Amino acid sequence: MVRRRSLLLAAPAVALGGHPVRGQGFPDRPVRLIVPYPAGGGQDITARIIAEPLRAAIGQPVIVENRSGASGMVGALAVVQSPPDGLTLMLGGSGETAINQHLFRGRISYDPLRDLRPVMVMVKVPVVVMAHPRMPFRSVPELVAHARAHPGALSYSSSGIGNPQHLSGALLNHMAGIETVHIPYRGSGPAVVDIAAGQVQFGYNSLASGLALIREGAIRAIRVTSRERMPQLPEVPAIAEHPPLAAYELVNFFGLFLPAAAPDALVERLHGIVAGLLREPGLRAAYAEQGLLVQDMGAAESRRFVAAESENSAASSRPPASRPRVEAVPRARSVAWAQHRHDRADPGHAPAIGEHRAFGEAQVAAEAETSQRTSSQQPSGAGAR
Repeated sequence: MVRRRSLLLAAPAVALGGHPVRGQGFPDRPVRLIVPYPAGGGQDITARIIAEPLRAAIGQPVIVENRSGASGMVGALAVVQSPPDGLTLMLGGSGETAINQHLFRGRISYDPLRDLRPVMVMVKVPVVVMAHPRMPFRSVPELVAHARAHPGALSYSSSGIGNPQHLSGALLNHMAGIETVHIPYRGSGPAVVDIAAGQVQFGYNSLASGLALIREGAIRAIRVTSRERMPQLPEVPAIAEHPPLAAYELVNFFGLFLPAAAPDALVERLHGIVAGLLREPGLRAAYAEQGLLVQDMGAAESRRFVAAESENSAASSRPPASRPRVEAVPRARSVAWAQHRHDRADPGHAPAIGEHRAFGEAQVAAEAETSQRTSSQQPSGAGAR
């Protein structure tokens, strides 16, 4: 695994204009940067790379705090419930900010669009299809052929139900006409460790979470979910390079969020600091090495971007009336989801989430997880597991 110390050393300790920024929109106290997943995943690594440069820029300690659980919703709720004074930030991704409210409808304790305020979408994150090196497939065509020959026998890991990593697998299931079983974890860190250990055959995770294991040969990178190859893995094709899957594309995003009541001046000040840091060549190189594509969005643009991602999720979370009844099962199978893109005006890209009707399976999985949790709390009876 990528060591925390090496990540901090890789991140340049830069500040705007070479001097710490004090007393200009930030409290004169330490800042918590909450990551809603365990250490070792893509969001955790993204947070730890920015933490030291941010500390140098604001002149205050920046403490990365992992608050995992419930597909990122535990950490997100902690930020929602914190004072809007800039002391508590979240390094959030699309799951807890744009998707979960549609999957866990009626069972989520916050409204991301109402209760969280995007400061900046910092990076976009292609997902990497990773497999244990002893698996009998080295490419997506071979994976598809194996899955068709052994329906339901292959299991894939992801960072949790409803996250883009889960949905990457569900999308491949749908487009390739295969059935592989989703095994949700509480973050990409443990998800990639279990691939390397052979506890699960393959998975969909960010490059950052599995890069060290890929370099060690403990995990094999098979394909990437972006339309183009990643510079860090030039020999690994995109799924879309396989002609039957030419329309495939799905990319995650990570960014900074504050409680919704944070004042405009604070949001703009923090955005200016982070945007300045992201223009530093050393920090951009540190992110690029982890497969993270640095963005240059303003605060208002970031807010529109997250709202558009949520709208796409909402449009496609209305499952067909014939959706199967959900049982309280240990693990929900993933059969289909929806294609995803950011530029809806480009006819060369895959259909947006809202233009595909297969999103409902992720909601089925979310309902199954909730049903299982409810029944596990019962002292006895048919519903208990």
